[in-house]
Amino acid sequence: MHTGNNQVRVRFAPSPTGYLHVGGLRTALFNYLFARKQGGKFILRIEDTDQKRSIPGALENLIGTLTRTGLRHDEGPDVGGEYGPYIQSERTEIYREYTQKLLDSGKAYHCFCDEDRLTALREEQRKRKRPPMYDGRCRDLSKDEVTDNLARGIPFVIRLRYPHEGKTVFDDVVRDRVAIDNSQVDDQILIKSDGFPTYHFASVVDDHLMKITHVIRGEEWLSSVPKHIFLYEAFGWKPPVWVHLPLLLNADRSKLSKRQGDVSVESYLEKGYLTEALLNFIALLGWHSADDREIYTLGELEEVFSLERINKAGAVFDLEKLNWMGGSYIRHLDVAYIADQSRRFFEEARIDISDNKKYLKVIATARDYVYCLSMIVEHARMFYGSLTFSGEDRELLGQEDSRRIFSYWIEALGQKAEWKPEEISSLTKESIGDLGIKGKAFYFPIRLALFGSCHGPDIPTLIDILGRDESVKRLTDALNLGQ
Repeated sequence: MHTGNNQVRVRFAPSPTGYLHVGGLRTALFNYLFARKQGGKFILRIEDTDQKRSIPGALENLIGTLTRTGLRHDEGPDVGGEYGPYIQSERTEIYREYTQKLLDSGKAYHCFCDEDRLTALREEQRKRKRPPMYDGRCRDLSKDEVTDNLARGIPFVIRLRYPHEGKTVFDDVVRDRVAIDNSQVDDQILIKSDGFPTYHFASVVDDHLMKITHVIRGEEWLSSVPKHIFLYEAFGWKPPVWVHLPLLLNADRSKLSKRQGDVSVESYLEKGYLTEALLNFIALLGWHSADDREIYTLGELEEVFSLERINKAGAVFDLEKLNWMGGSYIRHLDVAYIADQSRRFFEEARIDISDNKKYLKVIATARDYVYCLSMIVEHARMFYGSLTFSGEDRELLGQEDSRRIFSYWIEALGQKAEWKPEEISSLTKESIGDLGIKGKAFYFPIRLALFGSCHGPDIPTLIDILGRDESVKRLTDALNLGQ
């Protein structure tokens, strides 16, 4: 979907008000994928004009989280570019210039209503079950009244003089044709009393000056498009292509909000969900491929992504599906990579993993049971340090058959220093025949002695990971426990 000869330029424009929300990552991802598919540019712009909500350190956190996910931007506050600055609070002079143009053309006006009056107005409208909107009291003040109020230093905002008749009709790639009644559109505040612009004004000015060709953002902005189109027309600019992404929903189909549960991208990364799995999962929230495939690398998504395959319906953030996908990635990616990504969790648990050969074998086994890497330590701990047994475990270890099994294996394993897994398989068959013990009565005691649980990896795998000496030591400990 190229627009004439123009290169596709899209932007992700978060506010530095906390952690990156999964909905924000979805917006960033869809912008990124479209830019890569079209050979265009992906721009990061920081919308920090709501100074009261901006949090120190949030900008660095945002950029850090995006970097961790691999969504590299082509222009932005940290990498520069020819359309900067890319932080809105550094662009106030630009907004001032364009505000004056709107005032001069009569498309905007000064509003001197104080917060008390506006609060009372909203309350009255709520009581009458009407949408809270400005009533236009300052819309038709004379030039002299405005000049006089400004001279007296009365605080003001600047509002859009929006026409209240007719409809605004526009095309959206996801929604097709959208019509919104102009009587439902407010005289939006463009410049707040602190001199900073609102999102609506700053984003339109910046999108035009940064040559943004497609605005890809959440569905919650759909009802604001008429105001944005009015601003484009007021300046004589060509609007971008509009693309409004479906809502993200909880399992009960309520809107996924920052206040519900765990929705920050950083918290998922900290738990050890792989970025590959998280991006793959988020790509399928509101988009589907032509062949309904589920598993995609980021590179593959860049090849197949298209705006036309974005759904209208809300997308459920299904944690079970994320966990399934997380487990699939952990099991199928290179074991050395999973081992490397898991290292910090072992360090936090103070487990010595200096024997790298053993560590890789442990990861290869433990990864079958987890969907995020923070879980992997619990499925690996039994290969390091000593085992603890419950009263019931001790009872099983002390049974006559169990003791016969341990004695047999201690002697057999002692016959040579190195054992290959296939040799252990043969020894298992031999010992079952020699001892006349089979099934659970054979496997449960030996697995419990080596692994601390009756259920788990097969015996050749356990002995291969532990090595001959540790295996003999554990079998001996189990034999002594039963005495």
